[in-house]
Amino acid sequence: MNIPLIIVILYIIILLGVSWYSTKLSKKGGAEGFLLAGRGMPASVVAVMVAGLAVGGASTVGVAESAYTKGISAGMYNAAWAAGAAIAGLVVAKKFRKMAITTVPELLGKYYGKTGKLIGVIGQLVIQMVITSLQYVAGASILNALLPNIFTFKLGMITTAVVFISITLIGGYWAAGLSNIINVIVIYVGLIMGAIVALNNIGGMSNIVSKLNPVTPWFNPVSGVGGAVVLAWFVVMITQSMSNQAVVQVSFAAKDGNVARKGYLLGALFILPVGFIAALYGIIAAAQFPGLENAAMALPKVVMSLNPIVAGITLAGLWAADVSTATGLLLGSATLVINDVLKVYVKSDFTQKHELMYSRFIVLIMSIITYILASTVVGILSTLLIGLSLTTAFTILVLATMFTPKLCKKSAAVWTLSVGILILVAWTFVPATHIVAHPIYLEWPICLVTFFLVFIFDKRPAITNELDKKYTLQN
Repeated sequence: MNIPLIIVILYIIILLGVSWYSTKLSKKGGAEGFLLAGRGMPASVVAVMVAGLAVGGASTVGVAESAYTKGISAGMYNAAWAAGAAIAGLVVAKKFRKMAITTVPELLGKYYGKTGKLIGVIGQLVIQMVITSLQYVAGASILNALLPNIFTFKLGMITTAVVFISITLIGGYWAAGLSNIINVIVIYVGLIMGAIVALNNIGGMSNIVSKLNPVTPWFNPVSGVGGAVVLAWFVVMITQSMSNQAVVQVSFAAKDGNVARKGYLLGALFILPVGFIAALYGIIAAAQFPGLENAAMALPKVVMSLNPIVAGITLAGLWAADVSTATGLLLGSATLVINDVLKVYVKSDFTQKHELMYSRFIVLIMSIITYILASTVVGILSTLLIGLSLTTAFTILVLATMFTPKLCKKSAAVWTLSVGILILVAWTFVPATHIVAHPIYLEWPICLVTFFLVFIFDKRPAITNELDKKYTLQN
């Protein structure tokens, strides 16, 4: 009897049951009910949606992989995510909800025109698809590593995809939110229980320390990874939390602005500890399994050494992290395509029935595309962080539009977003651009300079009086 497999199957059945129940909530509002939970999410569900987006493969397997050689400082990745969620809650969540918009490109279109909106859609979709693809890879890696006799990597990807897509297609945003309540509980129970048993198996922390290479700063919160990298994590995560479609869409789905703010702040508290727990697995693996050729196996190796029940619960927790992230991302992508592509370039007046049908169809298509892309993705944490650096241009535009609209000129979105994309392309294909530790250190100064150059040379204001009245927010 394969106890870990039975536990994972039970977990999947529970998630599908929750998704089926969610149809009663999502069908009330047509496409808005499916894509935005009818804008009725309470703070608790907002919090687990934010936490679910943050705690994925990078926050667990990726962090443990880094901690295997660099120590507890790898957990600062999640601390950066928590900081991003908290700042987004304090600065933009309430304002986004008051705007009653559906996507970030929709905001850009209202202020900067159709071209700025189109470039925004392309940029956001690239970000969403990169991160979604990583979840397939991480989910498959977890299943393959922990149940190798049952799941090949390919079968793990297929299984992961089927669960992601089923939950999303069945119940939409409510399914993502309610299933994330279960996911967050499973993540914490699994990771904490596994860590306690693993520590006990190896003889406690003092025994771990005695087995580790004394040269590595295992328990320094910064030195292992390095100050420049930790700072880059914080800059990237704070940046993307204020303009990444999947993240800000949670605020669009909240009951009101105050609920959105509270949910993001509570979500930050859920996010913070997970990275350090995952990093502890990496340190345990360094002591218990020194010399691993593939550091990505650090966390799976520790879990495989546990008794079957604990291993099964931990496996479910790790996999829950990927499920929680992917569902929100798929719905974010579908919202972008429906609202900013189909309604703009195909037909603007869909019936509720047709819009809901197309929403589900787009989720399916995006799932297939990202599944295909997943086969080309390598380096979970590095790929994720490079992709997220593209949100810099979006964040500059969002903050300027909300707080300093007089600086916003008609072509600001086109130029700022285009430059942001070019920087990322150059970083990816031209090694000579690697003059700093991370592309985020190029994105911020160059995109800011671009934005202010547009302010100087473009004499056309971005915001008309009519738009001022309808979309500009009052504090």
